[in-house]
Amino acid sequence: MDKPSIASQISKIQADLPASVRLIAVTKYVSASEIREAYAAGIRDFAENRVQDALSKLDQVADLQDVTWHFIGHLQTNKAKLVLQHFHWIHSVDSLKLAQRLNQLAAQMQLRPRLCLQVKMRPDPHKFGWSPTDLLADLPEVAALSRLDICGLMTILPLGLSHDEILETFQATHRLAKGIQEHGDHPLPLTELSMGMSGDYQLAVQAGATVVRLGRILFPSLWTP
Repeated sequence: MDKPSIASQISKIQADLPASVRLIAVTKYVSASEIREAYAAGIRDFAENRVQDALSKLDQVADLQDVTWHFIGHLQTNKAKLVLQHFHWIHSVDSLKLAQRLNQLAAQMQLRPRLCLQVKMRPDPHKFGWSPTDLLADLPEVAALSRLDICGLMTILPLGLSHDEILETFQATHRLAKGIQEHGDHPLPLTELSMGMSGDYQLAVQAGATVVRLGRILFPSLWTP
């Protein structure tokens, strides 16, 4: 049986998403030609998570000038300048040290990047991000970074959670964002919730996601036989 086209998969997913939810196509393992197919099908938001791997791909599709590029991987401070030069959004700001470095570079480069703070809602040695407690402790210093447009939270869930655990964790992320927005001394306008991937995006949307990051489900070339 033939695999469906990229266009048909995108159409199927878009029909399933509320208009208020931004669909980002994660292109880590796909080619420039597949990016073009997704673009032809209406996608304008694309994401990569490795800086060096992404740069040649971005160059190959540089003529697609109305594309928004999102960086979603772990970002080392020594790669921060490259990401600021080539990406419009950074979803994976996972520490105060990184946020401070981005703020310093943004001032030097006369930029105001949009970004999300990455939170680790459940203990997971394989994921980066603030715990909720640590983020609240760092909030005064984060809120003072005037060159950054901090617009939301991003989370990636541990593997092996049940349906109910996935939903509850996404809901907890939503509650954390609302709590920070209403924080008396150091509020941040965290209106974006970047959460949900190919296997759990429907639960993320149910919990209030405004951004979903989908790769495998959009690109049949990534499907295992």
